[in-house]
Parts: sequence; C-alpha cells; structure tokens
Amino acid sequence: MDRFIIDGGRRLKGAIKVSGSKNAALPILIATLLTDETCVVENVPSTLRDLRTTFRLLESLGKRVVVKGSTVRVLSTGSLKTQAPYEIVKQMRASVLAAGPLLARFGLVRVPIPGGCAIGLRPIDIHLKGFEIMGARRIADQGDIILSAPRLRPAAIALRFPSVGATQNLMMAAAATPGRTTIGNAAREPEMGDLGKFLEQLGAKVHGAGTAKVTIEGKAKLGGARHKVIPDRIEAGTFLLACAATRGRVKLVGAEAAHLGAVLSALKKAGAKIRSGKGWIELAMERRPKAVSIVTKPYPGFPTDLQAPWMALMTTCTGFAKVVETVFENRFLHAAELGRMGAQIAVSGRAAVVAGQERLSGAPIMASDIRAGAALLVAGLAAKGRTTIARVYHIDRGYEEIERKLSRAGARLARQK
Repeated sequence: MDRFIIDGGRRLKGAIKVSGSKNAALPILIATLLTDETCVVENVPSTLRDLRTTFRLLESLGKRVVVKGSTVRVLSTGSLKTQAPYEIVKQMRASVLAAGPLLARFGLVRVPIPGGCAIGLRPIDIHLKGFEIMGARRIADQGDIILSAPRLRPAAIALRFPSVGATQNLMMAAAATPGRTTIGNAAREPEMGDLGKFLEQLGAKVHGAGTAKVTIEGKAKLGGARHKVIPDRIEAGTFLLACAATRGRVKLVGAEAAHLGAVLSALKKAGAKIRSGKGWIELAMERRPKAVSIVTKPYPGFPTDLQAPWMALMTTCTGFAKVVETVFENRFLHAAELGRMGAQIAVSGRAAVVAGQERLSGAPIMASDIRAGAALLVAGLAAKGRTTIARVYHIDRGYEEIERKLSRAGARLARQK
C-alpha cells in the first residue's frame, strides 16, 4: 500500500489551485440518471477514488462515461438497470443516491443497505421516510432495500435532521416527479445549491436550494445539461489549515471565501491574516496559533469535515482548545494518532480538549478515514522530523493529487509505493 513520507517543519509558501468539489460533483453525476440525454459536467476532480467509483456505478446501471481531464460526459446506452451492485455500494456510501432518480423514473429500485463506517453509522432512514411520504413502499430483502411506487407523488416533506444525502436524494426524486415538492429543514451546504442549478438545467424548476426550504417543480421528462462544479471548500479549508500550522503564506486559486465563513472566522481568531477576492483566498500566519474552541454543526456552522484538521492545528496552539463533534458519533479516531506525534489530547465522548505545545514530532502514523488522513497531513507538515502516513488510500478518496499541490507550495512530501 502507498504511504506518504513527510519531512516536516517547512513553511508553506506560494499558490495552490483548488479542485472542483467532490461533494458537489458526486450527486450531480448521479443526477444524470434522471435523463437519457447527454450531460457534460466540468471541473470534476476525476482522479479521486470516490469519483472513479461513481463512474463505475453509472456504467453498471447502463450509462457510458467519458472522462477527459476534469470534464466528464455521461451518455445513454439504452435502458437503465434499477439495481445498484453491492460491490460498489460497499466502497462508497453515497451510491445510495441512485435510489431517488431510479425510483422516480421507473417506479422501482433495489439498493444494498450501506453499512456503518469508521466515523459513525450514518443511517439512511431520513431518505426512506421522505420516499414514503412521496408514496413509495419499502421492504427489506437479503441486505437490500426495495422501494416501489407506481408513480411518486409531489409532497411536503420535513426532515428530522438536515441530512445532506437525504436532501440530495429527495431533490433528485422530486425533479422527475410532476408537481410541486417541498423539503423542509433541508441541508444548506453550497453543494445543495450546485445540485439545484444542475436540476434546473435538466428542466426542473428549483427554488431555495442551499436554504432550509427547497421547492422543486418536477417534470416527467428531463433533458440534457452542461454544468461547471463549484470549488471544493473542504480541500480549500484543509490547505488553509496546513498553511496556518506551518506558519506560512499561501494563496488559494479557485477558492470561494463565501463557502468558508465559519472556518475563516475561526482562523482569524487564531491569529491568521486573511484576504480574499473573487476566486481566491490568501492566508498568512506569522506565529503560533491562539487557542480557539469550535463546535461542528450543519452548514453554515463549522464543518465536521474540517474538525480533524482543525484539531491538528490546535495541537500547536498557545493554551487549551476544546473541540466538540455534534454531527458524527465517532469522529475522534485521529486523536490517538496525533498522540503518537506528541499531541496532548483528552477525549471524552463527543468532546476533546487539546493542550497546545510548540511543535509535534514526526512519527509513523495511520489514516482511518478521509478527514483523519487530512489531519495527519497537517500535523506532519508542521512537525519536526519525518512522518510516515500509512493507508493513504483514505486521503486519495477526498484530495486530488495532494502531494503534488503541497510540494509546489514548498512541502517535502512524497508518495512511497
């Protein structure tokens, strides 16, 4: 398995190009199941492991996917299948998003029940309840969920929690269901707005995507589309935290400051100097960060996907910082690995207290999930000495060519096969 070898303690300096958003590209690509017309999606981080899995999912269901750099063309090859293969779903939980488009178009879909993962159970009951309100029936059979509905009906749906996946799944189902569907307590992430724009290009009318109430006027037949994916705010946030941890100065090209409000606010409190404009963010950190406590919340709160890299930054703060995780029940697995580097972190339930120190020390460590891997990268770049990170396939799921991008900004980072 590949490993990252980091010779830490060097300040990041220079420019870094931010990729298109993985979390936006993935549901948009799956939304191409709503139409038989050709769709072209640009600014896709096509080398990411999760995106390659998405391509395989689409092809297993009957689409043809043509990838050229960051542009992806999705074409019809005839009739679509209505059963998602377990071999793909077990690799990527988001495969369950295929349920909405297929159920709305064909009245029947069979999807494997996604298992739990390292950071928590992430149940799909919110998705299923929404489909039932739209008239679907469900049964469980041999580890699969079978959803059926002669015809979905438009409905008013109120989510018990602003689930990103459920909001996306129901938006896609509603787009192919004639009539008006409303989704209350919807997820508000920028990726919801991007999906809404794509669904509008297909022919649906979407209002309020990216707010707590989304209204979709669906159509029985949708067309093709051409769409450019928004920048990846989580990748951008990770680079900003890595720069702050190394006390460097970087300019992110292609980043959107409006998508990172809570993170930029916390960084400013920690002592970072930040400037931004249309399509760029610049950060400079001249000294050790001040201690800043955070609580993860659904957007526009502090993102759970940046909790682990934030903790890595706080290991070198002046004072004590508290990190509270409210979104997932088991997202502190990185704390033990940071402890191998000398970090002082006390975990109790969903809260962790970090006692900052001057520097961490390089050590052999291991990634447990995408964002934990990002935290270990941040720590390794800032630490004194050599750090070896195993299981970097986790990092490859969420960060495109990250060693090349960071190396161009002065990091001594190499992949070892």
